[in-house]
Amino acid sequence: MPHAKGHIFCEDCVAAILKDSIQTSIINRTSVGSLQGLAVDMDSVVLNDKGCSQYFYADHLSLRYPLEISATSGRLMCHFKLVAVVGHLIRLSIESVQIEADNCVTDSLTIYDSLMPIRSTILYRICEPTRTLMSFVSTNNLMLVIFKSPQIPRLSGIRAYFEVIPEQECENTVLVKEITGFEGKISSPYYPSYYPPKCKCTWKFQTPLSTLGIALKFHNYSITKKSMKGCDHGWWEINEHMYCGSYMDHQTIFRVPNSLVHIQLQCSSRLSDKPLLVEYGSYNISQPCPVGSFRCASGLCVPQAQRCDGVNDCFDESDELFCVTLRSACNSSSFRQHGPLVCDGFRDCEDGRDEQNCTQSIPCNNRTFKCGNDICIRKQNAKCDGTADCPDGSDEEGCSCSRSPSTLHRIIGGTDTQEGGWPWQVSLHFVGSAYCGASVISREWLLSAAHCFHGNRLSDPTPWTAHLGMYVQGNAKFVSPVRRIVVHEYYNSQTFDYDIALLQLSVAWPETLKQLIQPICIPPAGQKVRSGEKCWVTGWGRRHEADNKGSPVLQQAEVELIDQTLCVSTYGIITSRMLCAGIMSGKKDACRGDSGGPLSCRRKSDGKWILTGIVSWGHGCGRPNFPGVYTRVSNFVPWIHKYVPSLL
Repeated sequence: MPHAKGHIFCEDCVAAILKDSIQTSIINRTSVGSLQGLAVDMDSVVLNDKGCSQYFYADHLSLRYPLEISATSGRLMCHFKLVAVVGHLIRLSIESVQIEADNCVTDSLTIYDSLMPIRSTILYRICEPTRTLMSFVSTNNLMLVIFKSPQIPRLSGIRAYFEVIPEQECENTVLVKEITGFEGKISSPYYPSYYPPKCKCTWKFQTPLSTLGIALKFHNYSITKKSMKGCDHGWWEINEHMYCGSYMDHQTIFRVPNSLVHIQLQCSSRLSDKPLLVEYGSYNISQPCPVGSFRCASGLCVPQAQRCDGVNDCFDESDELFCVTLRSACNSSSFRQHGPLVCDGFRDCEDGRDEQNCTQSIPCNNRTFKCGNDICIRKQNAKCDGTADCPDGSDEEGCSCSRSPSTLHRIIGGTDTQEGGWPWQVSLHFVGSAYCGASVISREWLLSAAHCFHGNRLSDPTPWTAHLGMYVQGNAKFVSPVRRIVVHEYYNSQTFDYDIALLQLSVAWPETLKQLIQPICIPPAGQKVRSGEKCWVTGWGRRHEADNKGSPVLQQAEVELIDQTLCVSTYGIITSRMLCAGIMSGKKDACRGDSGGPLSCRRKSDGKWILTGIVSWGHGCGRPNFPGVYTRVSNFVPWIHKYVPSLL
């Protein structure tokens, strides 16, 4: 019971005190109260139960029990208490959720692994409307489902059902056949449901020959050597070696050069996580890839013909590294007219000799770009790259972003900019103070770094404001509250992989300010960058590593793109979604406070400015041999278009 003055308590008095504490907790974004020493999720506390509360006891394994609620007006706060027969579990399947996307401040569907809204028992929380089937499994015979939605003019509600299921033993011994290739599948517990926390799986693999090892193909998942930090998405023990799991947007292959393999998966101890599907099979330990194939750094095998073809087939770009031999063919007197560089719709040689005397058209497939006249060209990143690759010019139609701001002069080692020189630069303020940078990509969307919004308080859009058209801090031409923050679902706070986030403004900036505020161009998907290319990093961050505060005036510094292999050799953990920029002697770099800001590169062909990178991380600021690390924006173009289709 909340503390109150005096010795007399009444229901209205307690409710008033509790309500005030809940409102304060939401503003401060702590949202945690205390009930008999347990941390209570205050977002789910009901002060006045208006009848939207149901209790279900289920003891039939073959039945589906529906959960449906909808309303057209009035605040909705519903509790569903689900209890199954002892010794069984509950599987909740969500078919659709109709709420406002509001980052869980007002609208949410929360699933608890208990009958009370205890913060530590949250299985999952949905904060956006969805029509994709998702299912979750409890760790015991109890589950609490809380749906809340404020008073809104349109329909809100959920459609779901739950079932009683038996516990599953996640342990198996697999005898692999004497053939190379993938032959079967293993999965997380209760697949395709999200797997529950604290689960454990064990698999024992054995191949018939000592020359054969085990290959594991992970779908949208990857495992890497475990560091001193914990594992957010489960940890793996493979033949006594420890690994951490993380979600990816592509397949990865992990090979164990042993005929006997013992694998244990320990699920995350906090929340339910996305279902895992893993294919398994054997491979020749002495020859991990088939003849005629190239082995990527990730272990994936791709046809040798796709090596050095200008397309990122390995996802980690290892098939496009060290391509000196093929590229030198452009300058060789023994250039073959039917070699791998010829007539593929892509100008590998600067003089275009690889595309001369071509009589055969390129067929359309997922590795090509389709022009408006149905001609297909190999160049996937042809759209809005400043060059008319299609005969009808359709690849350059509908492209609108900043061509050239005012004349530019040239953070650490930087100088003051000219006012209006970087019209896409944004300063993001958290609770009134400059915190991170961002870039304007449309009238109402900004692009920034995911690490700026890591944590409960920072992920809430309410305290954030975006300052556009600003030269001196506190003197913006346009200020808007942030309506929505979309952090990439695969962001890894330990490695800074997938360090990208979208922000939606509450108010779109007016066209009347287009001379001072302009969007920067998004690069074509999979765009290649050349090491040594000059680009610019801008921001109001610290001008020296030892500074205590940022610069009041927007700073700019010219840096150059660093070769990816050199970047990897410098830092080690550099993924294909990162790039390095700076100068190896140091003295020019981004620093604290510049995070989320743009790395802007000007395209020579048409003068357009391209958002090549997002300030992400680095070892210190401006240190010799440690350039800045940036998010490679070209790897996230489909993800950006998913939320901002107007850029297409």
